[in-house]
Amino acid sequence: MDKIIKQKNKKVKKMLLISIPVILIIGLSFLNLTRKNQINVNRNSIVISKVEKGDFEDVVIFNSIVEPKTSVLVNVLQGGAVADIFLESGKEVTEGTPLLKVYNPNAELNYLTQETAIVEQINNLRNIRVSITNQQLILDQQLVGIENDFRKAERQYKLDTNLYQKGVIARNEYEKSAQELNFQKKRSNVIKKSVKEEKTSRINQLSRINTSLAQMQKSLNLLRKNKENFIVKAPVNGFLSSFNPVLGKNYNQGESIGKIDVLDGYKLVAKIDEYYITKLKEGIEGVVVINNQKQNIRLYKVYSEVINGKFSVELLFTNTTKINHIKRGMSLKSKVFLSNNNEAILLPKGKFFQETNGKWVFVLNSENKAVKRVIALGRENQFYYEIKSGLKEGDKVITSSYENFEKIEEINIQN
Repeated sequence: MDKIIKQKNKKVKKMLLISIPVILIIGLSFLNLTRKNQINVNRNSIVISKVEKGDFEDVVIFNSIVEPKTSVLVNVLQGGAVADIFLESGKEVTEGTPLLKVYNPNAELNYLTQETAIVEQINNLRNIRVSITNQQLILDQQLVGIENDFRKAERQYKLDTNLYQKGVIARNEYEKSAQELNFQKKRSNVIKKSVKEEKTSRINQLSRINTSLAQMQKSLNLLRKNKENFIVKAPVNGFLSSFNPVLGKNYNQGESIGKIDVLDGYKLVAKIDEYYITKLKEGIEGVVVINNQKQNIRLYKVYSEVINGKFSVELLFTNTTKINHIKRGMSLKSKVFLSNNNEAILLPKGKFFQETNGKWVFVLNSENKAVKRVIALGRENQFYYEIKSGLKEGDKVITSSYENFEKIEEINIQN
């Protein structure tokens, strides 16, 4: 007798066939979601730096150029074409040394015309002054004659008075003498008053003429001095530099053609990255090494204008008596201190900062693996970043470029 065999449930079998692939897909997706983004790099293509504890030197180090402490520009006082050049750049000069001569025929003709006009006015005023003086002499002579006539009339009156009292002369002669004395007295008083007023007027007139003559003579002297401006002279003692005029070339009035370096000391000039523009203040101290000797320096000027990402500063030596073997144009490594040294956790500088802005780094958790870690930086100098949080002494950090690492969380380091 045959045994009846029951068929399996086809529906259950079909569900199992469908559910197994779905479970596999879900499992793989979960693994992909939970797996960290990784990349393999060669050890020789990266730089690994060690985090250290030490004194953080809050300084700025930069190259500076030695320049004279004081430089005076040499300007063309009278525009024109260069006719003669008397000295070359680099020569030591004294104040008033002729440097070059310019030629300007129009200016020379103008000076000559002005000089002729002023000389003519001076001569006219001098002639008027002589005429006034002569008139005054004539009046003085007249005054002397009038005074003499009065004295004569006075003497005659006294004589006739005595003779009349003695009865020697007639009354008519006596009265005539008295009348003459009275006339000469009134005449003398009137003329003296007139001469006094006219003399005062002439004195004022002469004073004005003398003042005008003095002004004109001053103008004439200034004009003749300006004629000397065709020759450019050294304004101070020192070394002539940047002096490269060209024969025949026209230069405008006031145009600079060189400078003179005054021998009163040196300064340091530097261009510094704009990052430090808010950190550097006038008066900050520093040092510079010259011939293996440290010299103290002080920040003298900070120019706030930024050009091509840099601003300019000037520094002075605090003790100029100890500086030897220094020359204009020397390049020196200068260091200025922003604050006192203090102990800190230090991370060597590297190209990683360009991509992370110092917010995260890759830290080695084994010899062959590095993981991303958030950090916080503080101050920085030429060599180190100050670590505020996220790293400790002894940590090893990849400090080379993080280009294309932005979405990576783990780095596998291969030998």
